Amino acid sequence: MAETNSILAWTLVSECPIPEDVNDLMVDGEVAVAAYKTFRDTAVFTNKRLIVRDAQGLTGKKVEVYSLPYSSINMWSTENAGRFLDFNAEVELWTRAGHIKINLQKGVDIRKFDMLIANALLK
Repeated sequence: MAETNSILAWTLVSECPIPEDVNDLMVDGEVAVAAYKTFRDTAVFTNKRLIVRDAQGLTGKKVEVYSLPYSSINMWSTENAGRFLDFNAEVELWTRAGHIKINLQKGVDIRKFDMLIANALLK
């Protein structure tokens, strides 16, 4: 398991279709809302949590699954990409488990991502 004292960091490359196998991870009443491609796997927003699947090792057969319930997020910030030599937008989450940084590549809409978090936490 990742060391929670350090900052967890994920990079989301682009929005993608919701993978069908995520249904195996969800509880009754949980619905997938959006999915994003990471370098080797996916991050899925549901109506209850953020699920990040992280394939590891050379073959990618070992998979670590992070599950972040929205109820554990205390605060978040978003920073859009600048215009010159700054291609990534950034999201930071302060949680009971620690500090999480999410880098969004150029193809990911930072405002849509921000609204996913706002709708999950504030409704």
